[in-house]
Amino acid sequence: MNSDQTDFLEEKEITDRNVPLAEKLRPRSLDEVLGQPALTAPDSPLRKMIESDEYQSFILWGPPGSGKTTIARIIENSTKHRFVRFSAVLSSITDVKAVMKDADYMHRHQNQTTIVFIDEIHRFNKAQQDAFLPYVESGAIVLIGATTENPSFEVIPALLSRCHTFVLQMLSEEDLKTIIRKGYESLGLEEDEDIIGWLAQQSSGDARRALNQLELLAPYLKKEPHKEIKQLATILEKKTLYYDKDREEHYNLISALHKSLRGSDPQAGLYWLARMLEAGEDPRYIVRRLIRFASEDVGLADPQALVQAIAVKEAVLFIGMPEASTALAQLVVYLATAPKSNSLYTAYEAAAEDARKTSHYGVPFHIRNAPTKLMKDLGYGAGYKYDHDFDNKYAYQKYFPEQMEEKTYYIPGEFGFEKEIAKRIQWWIKLRQEKDKK
Repeated sequence: MNSDQTDFLEEKEITDRNVPLAEKLRPRSLDEVLGQPALTAPDSPLRKMIESDEYQSFILWGPPGSGKTTIARIIENSTKHRFVRFSAVLSSITDVKAVMKDADYMHRHQNQTTIVFIDEIHRFNKAQQDAFLPYVESGAIVLIGATTENPSFEVIPALLSRCHTFVLQMLSEEDLKTIIRKGYESLGLEEDEDIIGWLAQQSSGDARRALNQLELLAPYLKKEPHKEIKQLATILEKKTLYYDKDREEHYNLISALHKSLRGSDPQAGLYWLARMLEAGEDPRYIVRRLIRFASEDVGLADPQALVQAIAVKEAVLFIGMPEASTALAQLVVYLATAPKSNSLYTAYEAAAEDARKTSHYGVPFHIRNAPTKLMKDLGYGAGYKYDHDFDNKYAYQKYFPEQMEEKTYYIPGEFGFEKEIAKRIQWWIKLRQEKDKK
C-alpha cells in the first residue's frame, strides 16, 4: 500500500480502538465480497482492473449495504497509485479544486495518476462534478464514484460518458445469513437460525444494517441466545419510537372524536370537536386527523369524504379561527354520517407488511422506465405491454416482483361506492380468466 494514501493513519487507528461490527467484518479482498458474482467473476472487468492495478473511471451503482464502499476500500488497500477519498456530504468545491490541483501537479511532474473515490457522488452538485471533468480527460485522475441513485439522472452526462457503470445488486437473504453468522462468530454469540433468518429477512438486502442490528441486540443475545423474535423486534423499535406522555388528555380527546365518527354518531362527534376547539387545540391538527379518518374509516365507500376533508383544510388555512369552526363541524357531521369502510386501511396494512419483508425484491424489468440508453441496455422496459393497444384497454401482465406471488390486498366493502368498485374488479378478473383460457 502506498504510504501517500490519505487513510494510512486511519488504518492504524482502527486497530487501536473499537470499531462497529460492520467495519470490522468488511471484506478485505474481492474474493470475500458476497452477492455480486458479475463483478467478482475471474474475467470481470473490475477484477482485471484490481489485479493489474490499471484503472479506468467507473461508477458503482447499487443499494445501501451492497458493497460499494467495500470495493473502494479493497482498491485503496491494494493499489500502488495515490488514493484520495471524498465524502460528497462533507466536501466543498474548494476541497475538490485543491485535490485536483495536487493531482494535476503529480501527473505532470511525476507521471503519477491519482485515484479519486467519491462516496455518494449523487450529492455533488453540477459545479462540483464539472470540476472533475478536465482531470479525468487528461488522465490526472481516475474517478470512482459510489451512488445509491440512478447515475443517468444524478451524474452529469459529460462525466457519465467517461465512466463505466458497475451495477451492484441487493444481497440475497442467503448471503445476508452468511454475513450475520460471521457477526455471531465475531461477537462470540451462540447461533440461532431463526433469529439469523429473521435479521436477514428484515434487513432489506443491506449487510451494514443487518450487522448494526445484530450488534445492537448482542447484549441481549449473550444473556438469552434464543430470545423470542417478537421481543427482539420490540428492542429495535424502542430505539426509534417516541411518545409524548405529558399530553395524555390531548390524545384522549382526539381518540374520542375519532371513535365517535367511526361509530356514526354526529352528535358526540360535534361535542368532542367543541371540547377540543374551545380548549384551544390547533385546528390544523384536528383537520389533519379528519383527513386521515376520511381514508381510514370511510375510504372509497364515499370518495367525496376525502374531497370534503381537503376543502375544509383549505378553509381552516384561509379564514382561521373562530370562523373555521363551522367548516370543521360540517366535516365532522359529513364523516359521521358517511357509509363506513376500512378496506383501504386493511389493504394498505397487509401490503405494508409484505413490503417490509420483501423491500429488497427488485422491480420487474418489463415495468421499469427506460429514459436513458444505459437503462435500455440493461433491459429496462423490455416486454412491457401497453394496455391501450389491447381490447378493453387491458393486457394482463404481472406487476408484482418476480420472487412474489400475486396478492389480493384490497377487497371492496359492501356499502356506498365500493359496490361499484367491486363490479369493476370482477370485470377485470373475468377478462383475465378469458385470456387464460385462450
